Amino acid sequence: MTTASTYRAARRRDSGGVRALYSGNARAVLGRGLLATRSTNWWIVLTGVFEPIFYLLSLGLGLGGLIGTVTDSAGNDIPYAAFIAPALLAVSAMNGAIYDSTWNVFFKMHFGKLYDGMLATRLGPLDVALGEVSLALLRGAAYGVTFLLVMQALGLNLAWTAILALPAILIIAFGFASLGMGITSYLKTFQQMDVITLVLLPMFLLSATFFPITVYPEVIQWFIKALPLWHGVELVRGLTTGALSVAMLGHLAYFVGMIAVGLIFTTRRLRALFLD
Repeated sequence: MTTASTYRAARRRDSGGVRALYSGNARAVLGRGLLATRSTNWWIVLTGVFEPIFYLLSLGLGLGGLIGTVTDSAGNDIPYAAFIAPALLAVSAMNGAIYDSTWNVFFKMHFGKLYDGMLATRLGPLDVALGEVSLALLRGAAYGVTFLLVMQALGLNLAWTAILALPAILIIAFGFASLGMGITSYLKTFQQMDVITLVLLPMFLLSATFFPITVYPEVIQWFIKALPLWHGVELVRGLTTGALSVAMLGHLAYFVGMIAVGLIFTTRRLRALFLD
């Protein structure tokens, strides 16, 4: 019996306690991920920063010159660029979190075999989940903060509450990252990973990103309102335009629930894969 399998057997015998799930050292997983990103993946992170900016310049400022103004949820007319900018901000936070919690996790799980080594130590599945989710969270935050600064420079933050978009995008990134890692653990091939893009692209286009949700038939509107990105777009858009409402608490609660479900789901999945 190998050292790793011997330790796993001991972990299974002690699996009745919290220590089998969490050792309080998620920062070790996060630190390892930051070192790897700094040495090999920094240029990929950089390209992700510019993608939403190009969308904003071409559609918000270019096409927006032809469209003029759009009515927000409070009934106010705002520039088209100010309408799509917060949506792209939510999308950038989602994309940053999803990339790290899906493709990076896929490679670490199936090619690098990193989680086998991590869970052969005193790290528990919750340590690994929190560490990887935190890494994805930082990436989503980097994308979001950069884009928010661009919005400020272009005068697209229409209210002082735009500063609250910073914690909002962290919550959005956290929600997508926590759930994305657990889903990725079920995918075995590159073809299966394409399903993630197949889901994200329609959600990106439909979630009131470029048009008010009222342009869709009512049946389609209910479908869109069930999507997590729509809640993120509405939350950020309300903060950057100043169109605040009680409904924003519902959007926030959606992501809090998404985070809780995602962490529980991912922790149980990692434990089933590597410790049971």
